[in-house]
Amino acid sequence: MPLPFLTADRDGAATDVATGTAVSPPREAPEDMYESRHRWRRPYHPGPLRVGGTAVVLLLAACVLFSGVIIALAGSLPGAGVCAAVAALLITIAVRLVRTGIWVGPKGLRQLSLLSGTTLPWADVAGVRTVQQPVRLLGLPRTVQGQVLVVERTQGTALPALVSDRGADFLGRPRAFAEAGLAVEDQVAEFKG
Repeated sequence: MPLPFLTADRDGAATDVATGTAVSPPREAPEDMYESRHRWRRPYHPGPLRVGGTAVVLLLAACVLFSGVIIALAGSLPGAGVCAAVAALLITIAVRLVRTGIWVGPKGLRQLSLLSGTTLPWADVAGVRTVQQPVRLLGLPRTVQGQVLVVERTQGTALPALVSDRGADFLGRPRAFAEAGLAVEDQVAEFKG
């Protein structure tokens, strides 16, 4: 039974490998196109340290849940409830940890940290730029010289620096930080323009 695998040609057209005939590429459904233009998105990918830290927190949550099941089978339901609550807290922390960063959407710019978030409408965003300044190394109290992505407001002070080249997303990856800074600046220019 032949399977209709598609391969991309150099001119952008697709061909069916089994028959060798040209096939049009699948189109996005109209509701998918609408949704992708009207939702929040991060213009860069989370870094390996952030993803690894989140995986460790989720692994810890799984261990706590497993302990809760063992405790429940032993007959101590209040202890199992405590384990379930701790696991839910760890899962919430893991989700917040992986969502930390700068997000853009049609309504404005959103900066999320582990415990809080700030959303600015596009009218309040003056611009985004990369600045050389002392930054926290992996969010710890120790500061080192580095680059940070600063969101400037039209009125008032800039938002606290959240995305830096010494953070969990870009530590040891200066090129990725530069590309992410350009991507955020392009998204801001696209939505403000």
